[in-house]
Amino acid sequence: MKTASEGGAAMRGPMIIVLALAALLAGCDREEPAPDPTPAPTSSATMETETPEQTSIIRPEMDVERPPIPLEPLRTTIPFSQGGSDLSEAAIADLKAMLDTDQWKQVELVILRGHSDAGGPDRVNMRVSEERAQAVADWLEEQGLPEEQVRIIAFGAQNPVQPNLLPNGEPNERGRAANRRVDVTILVPKGATIPDPGPTATPTPTGPPTTPAPAASSKSAAAGS
Repeated sequence: MKTASEGGAAMRGPMIIVLALAALLAGCDREEPAPDPTPAPTSSATMETETPEQTSIIRPEMDVERPPIPLEPLRTTIPFSQGGSDLSEAAIADLKAMLDTDQWKQVELVILRGHSDAGGPDRVNMRVSEERAQAVADWLEEQGLPEEQVRIIAFGAQNPVQPNLLPNGEPNERGRAANRRVDVTILVPKGATIPDPGPTATPTPTGPPTTPAPAASSKSAAAGS
């Protein structure tokens, strides 16, 4: 026969187990507080909102000097396509253009070779070719060229640049017009060079480079085409 104390002890054992399970279930129902979010590290690149504009300066020590360029003789042709020995407007225009060249500014000697077509006797052709060369010489001397710096050579019809006759033997008027001319050669002193416009400065970039723009996606590129 059990005593009262033994019966109370036997009943307390199951009750303790039940209370422990209830406490365990109650603890599981409570939500644990979420940890505080940690801010992600911010790179120095994302902190920059503006990129300084790229600038350039010219440093005197970076000047680049070009080597001297030799000046070659100038060769040109003054037309007398209309015949005779008078300077036409086209001939004068070509002569004026010649005055703007570096060779004319450093002229040492001008050689004028007069030519004619083959339309007349050799004696006449020789005289006409000399008169044409003399007409050019007179004009150049009016521009300040000393007479002793001019040489005149008459060739007559000896050196055509185009045929004077067509294959059927008829006169080639276009060819004869081209043959009526004065070939001009301007000689310059030995060692003459093209005037140097001065040293060219090389710009030196300073400051950080400009950040390139992001490349467009394939969809946006297709939309812009």
